[in-house]
Amino acid sequence: MLRIRALIPALIACSLALGGLSTGQALASHGQITYFEGSRELLSSNTREHAVAQLQSLGVKALRVELYWYDVAPSPKSAKRPNFDATNPASYAWGNYDWLLAKAKALNWPVLLTVTSPVPRWATSNRKAPYVTRPNGLAFGQFMTAVARHFGSEVSLYSIWNEPNHPAFLQPQFNSNGTPASPRVYRGLYQAGYAGLQAGGIAQPQVLLGETAPTGYTTVNVRTEGARALLHDVAPLAFLRGALCLNAKYQKAASCGPLPASGYAHHAYTQATSPYFVPPERDNVMIGALSRLSRALDLAAAAHAIPAHLPIYLTEFGVQSKPNRFLGVPVSQQAEFDAIAEHIAYSNPRVAAFSQYLLKDDPLGGAPGSSVRGGTIGFQTGLEYVNGRPKPLYYGWPVPLTVSRQRHGFALWGLARPASGSTKVTVLVQAKGSGRYRTLKTVSTNSGGYWSFNSSTPGVHWRVRWTSPSGRRYEGPPIGAN
Repeated sequence: MLRIRALIPALIACSLALGGLSTGQALASHGQITYFEGSRELLSSNTREHAVAQLQSLGVKALRVELYWYDVAPSPKSAKRPNFDATNPASYAWGNYDWLLAKAKALNWPVLLTVTSPVPRWATSNRKAPYVTRPNGLAFGQFMTAVARHFGSEVSLYSIWNEPNHPAFLQPQFNSNGTPASPRVYRGLYQAGYAGLQAGGIAQPQVLLGETAPTGYTTVNVRTEGARALLHDVAPLAFLRGALCLNAKYQKAASCGPLPASGYAHHAYTQATSPYFVPPERDNVMIGALSRLSRALDLAAAAHAIPAHLPIYLTEFGVQSKPNRFLGVPVSQQAEFDAIAEHIAYSNPRVAAFSQYLLKDDPLGGAPGSSVRGGTIGFQTGLEYVNGRPKPLYYGWPVPLTVSRQRHGFALWGLARPASGSTKVTVLVQAKGSGRYRTLKTVSTNSGGYWSFNSSTPGVHWRVRWTSPSGRRYEGPPIGAN
Protein backbone atom coordinates (compact mmCIF):
# COMPACT_ATOMS: atom_id res chain seq x y z
CA MET A 1 0.00 0.00 0.00
CA LEU A 2 1.09 3.60 0.26
CA ARG A 3 4.24 4.29 2.17
CA ILE A 4 6.47 7.31 2.75
CA ARG A 5 9.18 7.61 0.12
CA ALA A 6 11.92 10.15 0.68
CA LEU A 7 12.89 10.09 -2.97
CA ILE A 8 9.45 10.77 -4.42
CA PRO A 9 8.34 14.40 -4.64
CA ALA A 10 4.75 15.42 -5.02
CA LEU A 11 2.79 13.70 -7.73
CA ILE A 12 2.22 15.86 -10.78
CA ALA A 13 -1.43 16.70 -11.21
CA CYS A 14 -2.07 16.14 -14.11
CA SER A 15 5.35 -5.57 -26.08
CA LEU A 16 7.28 -8.43 -25.78
CA ALA A 17 5.99 -11.85 -26.83
CA LEU A 18 6.16 -14.64 -24.22
CA GLY A 19 6.51 -18.38 -24.33
CA GLY A 20 4.05 -20.92 -22.95
CA LEU A 21 2.19 -20.70 -19.67
CA SER A 22 3.83 -21.73 -16.43
CA THR A 23 1.85 -24.08 -14.26
CA GLY A 24 0.00 -22.56 -11.30
CA GLN A 25 1.12 -23.83 -7.92
CA ALA A 26 -1.03 -26.25 -5.97
CA LEU A 27 -3.76 -24.77 -3.82
CA ALA A 28 -2.81 -23.95 -0.27
CA SER A 29 -4.33 -26.13 2.43
CA HIS A 30 -3.90 -24.82 5.96
CA GLY A 31 -0.19 -24.22 5.46
CA GLN A 32 0.17 -20.68 4.16
CA ILE A 33 3.52 -18.91 4.22
CA THR A 34 3.61 -15.59 6.07
CA TYR A 35 5.80 -12.83 4.67
CA PHE A 36 7.05 -9.92 6.77
CA GLU A 37 7.92 -6.54 5.30
CA GLY A 38 9.90 -3.99 7.26
CA SER A 39 12.02 -2.44 4.54
CA ARG A 40 12.83 0.83 6.31
CA GLU A 41 14.55 -0.93 9.21
CA LEU A 42 15.91 -3.84 7.20
CA LEU A 43 17.45 -1.68 4.47
CA SER A 44 19.26 0.69 6.82
CA SER A 45 22.77 -0.22 7.94
CA ASN A 46 22.03 1.48 11.27
CA THR A 47 19.01 -0.64 12.18
CA ARG A 48 19.14 -3.83 10.13
CA GLU A 49 20.98 -6.09 12.58
CA HIS A 50 18.63 -5.23 15.43
CA ALA A 51 15.59 -5.57 13.15
CA VAL A 52 16.63 -9.04 11.98
CA ALA A 53 17.11 -10.14 15.59
CA GLN A 54 13.62 -8.86 16.40
CA LEU A 55 12.10 -10.70 13.45
CA GLN A 56 13.82 -13.92 14.47
CA SER A 57 12.35 -13.66 17.97
CA LEU A 58 8.90 -12.91 16.54
CA GLY A 59 8.93 -16.06 14.46
CA VAL A 60 9.43 -14.55 11.01
CA LYS A 61 10.33 -17.16 8.40
CA ALA A 62 9.99 -15.28 5.09
CA LEU A 63 10.47 -11.72 3.78
CA ARG A 64 8.85 -9.51 1.21
CA VAL A 65 11.24 -6.89 -0.16
CA GLU A 66 10.36 -4.09 -2.57
CA LEU A 67 13.15 -3.27 -5.01
CA TYR A 68 12.78 0.28 -6.33
CA TRP A 69 14.25 0.56 -9.81
CA TYR A 70 15.10 4.23 -9.21
CA ASP A 71 17.17 3.39 -6.12
CA VAL A 72 19.68 1.17 -7.91
CA ALA A 73 19.74 2.51 -11.49
CA PRO A 74 22.60 4.61 -12.89
CA SER A 75 21.90 8.37 -13.20
CA PRO A 76 18.28 8.00 -12.03
CA LYS A 77 17.67 11.79 -12.04
CA SER A 78 18.89 12.29 -15.60
CA ALA A 79 16.40 12.92 -18.38
CA LYS A 80 18.82 11.27 -20.81
CA ARG A 81 19.54 7.57 -20.55
CA PRO A 82 23.21 7.00 -19.68
CA ASN A 83 25.33 4.78 -21.89
CA PHE A 84 25.56 1.44 -20.05
CA ASP A 85 24.77 -2.26 -20.42
CA ALA A 86 21.37 -2.45 -18.76
CA THR A 87 21.46 -6.25 -18.52
CA ASN A 88 24.76 -6.31 -16.61
CA PRO A 89 24.31 -6.42 -12.81
CA ALA A 90 27.60 -4.54 -12.39
CA SER A 91 25.92 -1.47 -13.90
CA TYR A 92 23.71 -1.03 -10.81
CA ALA A 93 24.29 0.09 -7.22
CA TRP A 94 22.51 -2.64 -5.27
CA GLY A 95 23.52 -1.19 -1.90
CA ASN A 96 21.69 -2.54 1.15
CA TYR A 97 19.64 -4.95 -0.97
CA ASP A 98 22.75 -7.13 -1.25
CA TRP A 99 23.12 -7.37 2.52
CA LEU A 100 19.44 -8.07 3.16
CA LEU A 101 18.98 -10.80 0.57
CA ALA A 102 22.24 -12.48 1.56
CA LYS A 103 21.13 -12.37 5.21
CA ALA A 104 17.77 -13.90 4.34
CA LYS A 105 19.49 -16.68 2.43
CA ALA A 106 21.76 -17.41 5.38
CA LEU A 107 18.67 -17.66 7.64
CA ASN A 108 16.83 -19.85 5.10
CA TRP A 109 14.11 -17.23 4.79
CA PRO A 110 12.41 -17.32 1.37
CA VAL A 111 12.30 -13.89 -0.28
CA LEU A 112 9.48 -12.46 -2.34
CA LEU A 113 11.06 -9.67 -4.38
CA THR A 114 8.62 -7.09 -5.71
CA VAL A 115 10.32 -5.02 -8.41
CA THR A 116 8.58 -1.69 -8.72
CA SER A 117 8.56 2.07 -9.21
CA PRO A 118 9.76 4.76 -8.91
CA VAL A 119 11.75 4.26 -12.08
CA PRO A 120 14.72 6.24 -13.43
CA ARG A 121 13.66 9.55 -14.92
CA TRP A 122 15.07 8.50 -18.29
CA ALA A 123 12.78 5.46 -18.32
CA THR A 124 9.54 7.47 -18.10
CA SER A 125 7.54 8.79 -21.03
CA ASN A 126 7.22 12.36 -19.71
CA ARG A 127 10.53 12.68 -17.81
CA LYS A 128 8.59 14.17 -14.89
CA ALA A 129 8.42 13.35 -11.19
CA PRO A 130 7.29 11.15 -9.53
CA TYR A 131 8.76 8.93 -12.28
CA VAL A 132 5.90 6.46 -12.62
CA THR A 133 4.39 7.49 -15.98
CA ARG A 134 4.43 4.85 -18.72
CA PRO A 135 7.77 3.25 -17.82
CA ASN A 136 9.72 2.01 -20.83
CA GLY A 137 9.01 -1.69 -21.25
CA LEU A 138 12.23 -2.51 -23.09
CA ALA A 139 14.32 -0.83 -20.38
CA PHE A 140 12.36 -2.61 -17.66
CA GLY A 141 12.91 -5.97 -19.30
CA GLN A 142 16.64 -5.32 -19.43
CA PHE A 143 16.62 -4.32 -15.77
CA MET A 144 14.84 -7.54 -14.85
CA THR A 145 17.52 -9.48 -16.69
CA ALA A 146 20.12 -7.81 -14.46
CA VAL A 147 17.97 -8.56 -11.39
CA ALA A 148 17.76 -12.24 -12.31
CA ARG A 149 21.49 -12.49 -12.90
CA HIS A 150 22.31 -10.74 -9.63
CA PHE A 151 19.75 -12.16 -7.21
CA GLY A 152 18.70 -15.39 -8.91
CA SER A 153 19.78 -17.76 -6.12
CA GLU A 154 18.47 -15.50 -3.34
CA VAL A 155 14.90 -14.97 -4.56
CA SER A 156 12.28 -17.71 -4.40
CA LEU A 157 9.41 -15.68 -5.85
CA TYR A 158 9.19 -12.50 -7.93
CA SER A 159 6.36 -10.02 -8.24
CA ILE A 160 6.18 -7.37 -10.93
CA TRP A 161 5.13 -3.93 -9.68
CA ASN A 162 3.60 -2.79 -6.42
CA GLU A 163 -0.04 -1.68 -6.62
CA PRO A 164 -0.07 -0.92 -10.35
CA ASN A 165 -3.73 0.09 -10.01
CA HIS A 166 -2.73 3.05 -7.81
CA PRO A 167 -1.51 6.38 -9.26
CA ALA A 168 1.31 6.68 -6.71
CA PHE A 169 3.02 3.74 -8.43
CA LEU A 170 1.87 3.79 -12.05
CA GLN A 171 0.36 6.42 -14.33
CA PRO A 172 -1.85 7.07 -16.15
CA GLN A 173 -4.56 5.19 -14.31
CA PHE A 174 -7.39 6.36 -16.57
CA ASN A 175 -7.78 7.50 -20.14
CA SER A 176 -9.34 10.87 -20.93
CA ASN A 177 -12.62 9.11 -21.73
CA GLY A 178 -12.79 7.68 -18.21
CA THR A 179 -11.81 4.09 -19.02
CA PRO A 180 -8.89 2.39 -17.24
CA ALA A 181 -5.45 2.94 -18.82
CA SER A 182 -3.11 1.35 -16.27
CA PRO A 183 -4.09 -2.29 -16.93
CA ARG A 184 -2.64 -2.25 -20.45
CA VAL A 185 0.44 -0.33 -19.32
CA TYR A 186 0.95 -2.96 -16.65
CA ARG A 187 0.42 -5.83 -19.08
CA GLY A 188 3.32 -4.60 -21.18
CA LEU A 189 5.55 -4.20 -18.12
CA TYR A 190 4.64 -7.66 -16.87
CA GLN A 191 5.41 -9.27 -20.20
CA ALA A 192 8.70 -7.39 -20.46
CA GLY A 193 9.67 -8.24 -16.88
CA TYR A 194 8.85 -11.92 -17.26
CA ALA A 195 10.83 -12.15 -20.49
CA GLY A 196 13.69 -10.29 -18.78
CA LEU A 197 13.83 -12.90 -16.01
CA GLN A 198 14.00 -15.63 -18.64
CA ALA A 199 16.79 -13.80 -20.45
CA GLY A 200 18.61 -13.62 -17.11
CA GLY A 201 18.79 -17.41 -16.94
CA ILE A 202 15.59 -18.39 -15.15
CA ALA A 203 13.86 -20.72 -17.59
CA GLN A 204 10.55 -20.91 -15.70
CA PRO A 205 10.35 -17.87 -13.42
CA GLN A 206 8.06 -18.02 -10.40
CA VAL A 207 6.26 -14.71 -10.82
CA LEU A 208 3.17 -13.21 -9.20
CA LEU A 209 0.72 -11.21 -11.27
CA GLY A 210 -1.21 -8.23 -9.94
CA GLU A 211 -0.01 -7.04 -6.51
CA THR A 212 -3.15 -4.89 -6.58
CA ALA A 213 -4.49 -2.37 -4.05
CA PRO A 214 -7.93 -3.27 -2.62
CA THR A 215 -10.21 -0.49 -3.85
CA GLY A 216 -10.79 1.87 -6.73
CA TYR A 217 -13.09 2.81 -9.59
CA THR A 218 -14.24 0.90 -12.65
CA THR A 219 -14.70 4.12 -14.64
CA VAL A 220 -14.40 7.84 -13.88
CA ASN A 221 -16.17 10.92 -15.20
CA VAL A 222 -13.61 13.43 -16.42
CA ARG A 223 -16.30 15.86 -17.55
CA THR A 224 -17.70 16.35 -14.05
CA GLU A 225 -14.55 15.81 -11.97
CA GLY A 226 -11.85 17.20 -14.23
CA ALA A 227 -8.21 16.15 -14.00
CA ARG A 228 -8.71 14.85 -10.46
CA ALA A 229 -10.63 11.92 -11.93
CA LEU A 230 -7.46 10.67 -13.60
CA LEU A 231 -5.75 10.27 -10.22
CA HIS A 232 -8.20 7.72 -8.85
CA ASP A 233 -7.22 4.09 -8.34
CA VAL A 234 -8.58 1.51 -10.75
CA ALA A 235 -10.70 -1.09 -8.93
CA PRO A 236 -8.70 -4.33 -8.60
CA LEU A 237 -11.08 -6.58 -10.52
CA ALA A 238 -11.49 -3.99 -13.29
CA PHE A 239 -7.70 -3.83 -13.38
CA LEU A 240 -7.41 -7.62 -13.56
CA ARG A 241 -9.83 -7.77 -16.48
CA GLY A 242 -8.02 -4.99 -18.32
CA ALA A 243 -4.59 -6.53 -17.85
CA LEU A 244 -5.87 -9.86 -19.16
CA CYS A 245 -7.81 -8.31 -22.08
CA LEU A 246 -11.17 -9.43 -20.67
CA ASN A 247 -14.45 -7.56 -21.03
CA ALA A 248 -16.96 -7.14 -18.21
CA LYS A 249 -18.24 -10.68 -18.90
CA TYR A 250 -14.72 -12.12 -18.72
CA GLN A 251 -14.53 -12.80 -22.43
CA LYS A 252 -11.00 -12.44 -23.80
CA ALA A 253 -10.04 -10.41 -26.85
CA ALA A 254 -8.69 -12.66 -29.59
CA SER A 255 -5.69 -10.38 -30.09
CA CYS A 256 -4.31 -11.11 -26.58
CA GLY A 257 -2.53 -14.25 -25.54
CA PRO A 258 -2.51 -15.72 -22.03
CA LEU A 259 -0.12 -14.51 -19.36
CA PRO A 260 2.11 -16.92 -17.42
CA ALA A 261 1.94 -16.63 -13.63
CA SER A 262 2.58 -18.65 -10.49
CA GLY A 263 -0.03 -16.82 -8.46
CA TYR A 264 -2.02 -13.62 -8.10
CA ALA A 265 -0.82 -11.08 -5.52
CA HIS A 266 -3.25 -8.78 -3.76
CA HIS A 267 -3.27 -6.31 -0.84
CA ALA A 268 -6.54 -7.03 0.93
CA TYR A 269 -6.54 -4.14 3.39
CA THR A 270 -9.85 -3.54 5.15
CA GLN A 271 -11.82 -0.81 6.89
CA ALA A 272 -11.59 0.04 10.59
CA THR A 273 -15.05 -1.44 11.15
CA SER A 274 -14.05 -5.11 10.91
CA PRO A 275 -11.97 -7.57 8.87
CA TYR A 276 -15.29 -9.08 7.84
CA PHE A 277 -16.30 -5.86 6.08
CA VAL A 278 -17.50 -6.41 2.51
CA PRO A 279 -17.14 -3.34 0.26
CA PRO A 280 -20.37 -2.56 -1.62
CA GLU A 281 -18.53 -1.95 -4.92
CA ARG A 282 -18.33 -5.39 -6.54
CA ASP A 283 -14.94 -4.81 -8.19
CA ASN A 284 -13.26 -4.01 -4.85
CA VAL A 285 -11.63 -6.81 -2.84
CA MET A 286 -10.88 -6.56 0.89
CA ILE A 287 -10.01 -9.44 3.21
CA GLY A 288 -13.72 -10.01 3.90
CA ALA A 289 -14.52 -10.45 0.20
CA LEU A 290 -11.78 -12.78 -1.08
CA SER A 291 -14.34 -14.94 -2.87
CA ARG A 292 -14.70 -12.15 -5.42
CA LEU A 293 -11.06 -12.51 -6.38
CA SER A 294 -11.24 -16.31 -6.48
CA ARG A 295 -14.23 -16.17 -8.79
CA ALA A 296 -12.57 -13.59 -11.04
CA LEU A 297 -9.45 -15.73 -11.35
CA ASP A 298 -11.55 -18.78 -12.19
CA LEU A 299 -13.43 -16.87 -14.87
CA ALA A 300 -10.15 -15.56 -16.29
CA ALA A 301 -8.74 -19.09 -16.37
CA ALA A 302 -11.88 -20.35 -18.11
CA ALA A 303 -11.24 -17.68 -20.75
CA HIS A 304 -7.68 -19.06 -21.13
CA ALA A 305 -6.14 -15.78 -19.97
CA ILE A 306 -4.16 -17.28 -17.05
CA PRO A 307 -3.37 -20.77 -15.70
CA ALA A 308 -6.17 -22.62 -13.92
CA HIS A 309 -6.45 -22.68 -10.12
CA LEU A 310 -4.04 -19.81 -9.64
CA PRO A 311 -3.33 -19.40 -5.89
CA ILE A 312 -3.81 -16.07 -4.13
CA TYR A 313 -0.90 -14.42 -2.34
CA LEU A 314 -1.91 -11.73 0.15
CA THR A 315 1.50 -10.09 -0.05
CA GLU A 316 0.81 -6.93 1.94
CA PHE A 317 -1.53 -6.55 4.88
CA GLY A 318 -1.85 -4.78 8.19
CA VAL A 319 -4.46 -3.26 10.48
CA GLN A 320 -4.12 0.47 11.06
CA SER A 321 -4.12 1.59 14.68
CA LYS A 322 -4.42 4.87 16.52
CA PRO A 323 -3.05 7.55 16.35
CA ASN A 324 -4.13 7.27 12.69
CA ARG A 325 -7.33 9.27 12.90
CA PHE A 326 -8.67 8.22 9.52
CA LEU A 327 -8.41 4.42 9.50
CA GLY A 328 -6.99 3.50 12.91
CA VAL A 329 -8.54 1.21 15.50
CA PRO A 330 -7.55 1.22 19.19
CA VAL A 331 -4.22 -0.55 19.67
CA SER A 332 -5.98 -3.07 21.91
CA GLN A 333 -8.16 -4.03 18.95
CA GLN A 334 -5.36 -4.07 16.36
CA ALA A 335 -4.01 -7.44 17.50
CA GLU A 336 -7.53 -8.89 17.54
CA PHE A 337 -8.37 -7.70 14.01
CA ASP A 338 -4.99 -8.74 12.65
CA ALA A 339 -5.47 -12.28 13.95
CA ILE A 340 -9.01 -12.45 12.53
CA ALA A 341 -7.69 -11.45 9.12
CA GLU A 342 -4.96 -14.10 9.29
CA HIS A 343 -7.55 -16.69 10.29
CA ILE A 344 -9.72 -15.71 7.31
CA ALA A 345 -6.74 -16.23 5.02
CA TYR A 346 -5.78 -19.50 6.72
CA SER A 347 -9.30 -20.87 6.32
CA ASN A 348 -9.37 -20.13 2.59
CA PRO A 349 -7.77 -23.03 0.66
CA ARG A 350 -7.05 -20.69 -2.26
CA VAL A 351 -4.72 -18.49 -0.19
CA ALA A 352 -1.05 -19.51 -0.38
CA ALA A 353 0.42 -16.60 1.61
CA PHE A 354 -0.44 -13.94 4.15
CA SER A 355 1.73 -11.01 5.25
CA GLN A 356 2.53 -8.37 7.81
CA TYR A 357 3.40 -4.89 6.59
CA LEU A 358 5.63 -2.84 8.88
CA LEU A 359 7.63 -3.56 11.96
CA LYS A 360 7.53 0.08 13.07
CA ASP A 361 4.82 2.64 12.31
CA ASP A 362 5.41 5.37 9.76
CA PRO A 363 5.29 8.97 10.95
CA LEU A 364 1.74 10.28 10.75
CA GLY A 365 0.67 11.49 7.32
CA GLY A 366 -2.42 12.97 5.77
CA ALA A 367 -5.80 11.58 4.83
CA PRO A 368 -6.15 8.67 2.41
CA GLY A 369 -5.45 9.95 -1.10
CA SER A 370 -3.25 12.83 0.03
CA SER A 371 -0.14 11.30 -1.52
CA VAL A 372 -1.47 11.91 -5.02
CA ARG A 373 -1.94 15.58 -4.22
CA GLY A 374 1.52 16.38 -2.93
CA GLY A 375 1.30 15.02 0.61
CA THR A 376 2.33 11.84 2.36
CA ILE A 377 0.31 9.06 3.92
CA GLY A 378 1.83 7.15 6.80
CA PHE A 379 0.84 3.63 7.80
CA GLN A 380 0.26 2.74 11.44
CA THR A 381 0.16 -1.01 10.79
CA GLY A 382 3.40 -1.68 12.66
CA LEU A 383 4.06 -3.87 15.67
CA GLU A 384 5.75 -0.86 17.24
CA TYR A 385 4.92 2.83 17.50
CA VAL A 386 7.07 5.20 15.47
CA ASN A 387 9.28 5.71 18.56
CA GLY A 388 9.98 1.98 18.79
CA ARG A 389 7.74 1.29 21.79
CA PRO A 390 5.91 -2.04 21.42
CA LYS A 391 2.17 -2.12 20.79
CA PRO A 392 -0.04 -4.98 21.98
CA LEU A 393 0.36 -6.39 18.45
CA TYR A 394 4.08 -6.87 19.13
CA TYR A 395 3.14 -9.49 21.71
CA GLY A 396 0.12 -10.80 19.84
CA TRP A 397 1.70 -11.35 16.42
CA PRO A 398 3.92 -14.29 17.51
CA VAL A 399 0.91 -16.02 19.12
CA PRO A 400 -2.22 -14.83 17.26
CA LEU A 401 -5.57 -15.85 18.71
CA THR A 402 -9.17 -15.62 17.52
CA VAL A 403 -12.29 -16.40 19.55
CA SER A 404 -15.54 -16.82 17.59
CA ARG A 405 -18.96 -17.06 19.15
CA GLN A 406 -20.92 -20.19 18.37
CA ARG A 407 -24.39 -21.31 19.30
CA HIS A 408 -23.18 -23.37 22.24
CA GLY A 409 -19.91 -21.69 23.12
CA PHE A 410 -16.77 -20.52 21.38
CA ALA A 411 -14.38 -21.67 18.66
CA LEU A 412 -10.74 -20.81 19.35
CA TRP A 413 -7.92 -20.77 16.80
CA GLY A 414 -4.31 -19.72 17.01
CA LEU A 415 -0.69 -20.18 16.08
CA ALA A 416 2.64 -20.43 17.89
CA ARG A 417 4.51 -18.68 15.11
CA PRO A 418 8.08 -19.04 16.42
CA ALA A 419 7.67 -22.80 16.89
CA SER A 420 9.65 -25.06 14.57
CA GLY A 421 7.33 -28.05 14.94
CA SER A 422 4.52 -29.43 17.02
CA THR A 423 4.39 -27.89 20.49
CA LYS A 424 1.97 -27.11 23.32
CA VAL A 425 0.31 -23.77 24.08
CA THR A 426 -1.69 -22.74 27.12
CA VAL A 427 -4.95 -20.90 26.55
CA LEU A 428 -6.16 -18.68 29.40
CA VAL A 429 -9.66 -17.32 30.03
CA GLN A 430 -10.93 -14.42 32.14
CA ALA A 431 -14.42 -14.90 33.54
CA LYS A 432 -16.89 -12.05 33.74
CA GLY A 433 -16.31 -10.00 36.86
CA SER A 434 -12.91 -11.53 37.53
CA GLY A 435 -9.63 -9.66 37.38
CA ARG A 436 -7.62 -12.83 36.90
CA TYR A 437 -7.04 -15.39 34.16
CA ARG A 438 -7.14 -19.15 34.66
CA THR A 439 -5.98 -21.96 32.42
CA LEU A 440 -8.71 -23.01 30.02
CA LYS A 441 -6.75 -25.68 28.18
CA THR A 442 -3.27 -26.77 27.21
CA VAL A 443 -3.46 -27.79 23.58
CA SER A 444 -1.05 -29.41 21.12
CA THR A 445 -0.37 -27.69 17.82
CA ASN A 446 0.19 -29.31 14.46
CA SER A 447 3.64 -29.33 12.85
CA GLY A 448 3.10 -25.81 11.58
CA GLY A 449 2.29 -24.43 15.03
CA TYR A 450 -1.47 -24.07 14.39
CA TRP A 451 -4.13 -25.21 16.86
CA SER A 452 -7.89 -24.98 17.39
CA PHE A 453 -10.62 -26.27 19.68
CA ASN A 454 -14.17 -25.55 20.79
CA SER A 455 -15.09 -24.54 24.32
CA SER A 456 -18.34 -24.07 26.22
CA THR A 457 -16.62 -22.14 29.01
CA PRO A 458 -17.86 -18.52 29.12
CA GLY A 459 -15.40 -15.65 29.30
CA VAL A 460 -14.88 -12.01 28.48
CA HIS A 461 -11.22 -12.21 27.43
CA TRP A 462 -8.80 -14.90 26.35
CA ARG A 463 -5.06 -14.96 25.85
CA VAL A 464 -2.34 -17.42 24.85
CA ARG A 465 0.87 -18.34 26.63
CA TRP A 466 3.69 -20.30 25.02
CA THR A 467 7.23 -21.08 26.15
CA SER A 468 9.87 -21.82 23.54
CA PRO A 469 12.34 -24.72 23.91
CA SER A 470 14.98 -22.15 24.90
CA GLY A 471 12.78 -20.95 27.77
CA ARG A 472 11.54 -17.67 26.23
CA ARG A 473 7.96 -16.94 27.27
CA TYR A 474 5.42 -15.43 24.90
CA GLU A 475 2.08 -14.13 26.10
CA GLY A 476 -0.43 -12.46 23.84
CA PRO A 477 -2.68 -9.53 24.77
CA PRO A 478 -6.32 -9.97 25.91
CA ILE A 479 -8.63 -10.96 23.03
CA GLY A 480 -12.42 -10.64 23.01
CA ALA A 481 -14.96 -12.85 21.26
CA ASN A 482 -16.43 -11.95 17.86
